Amino acid sequence: MTIFLIWVIAFVLIAYFANKRWESGVSQGLDKMLPEVLKSHGDNRYLWVAALAVLGATTLIRPVDVLLVAILLAVIGFIIVKLANWASSMAH
Repeated sequence: MTIFLIWVIAFVLIAYFANKRWESGVSQGLDKMLPEVLKSHGDNRYLWVAALAVLGATTLIRPVDVLLVAILLAVIGFIIVKLANWASSMAH
């Protein structure tokens, strides 16, 4: 229960500060990192604030889990790219 309360407090604080600083930097920083399709251009403020707050709170509480998921996604992405390259070379 304690971990849940700490997570909720971290979520609320991250969401509050991200929402408060949305216009002055969070939106622009997010747009620099994302591909064109996902760029917010200042829209979808509350969706992105909630997503950032969930990721931030989870990273604060369970950093190893987040790291393992990131590594797993990177490995899956690497395999997909290699399979796509192999399939395109077989098509010629």
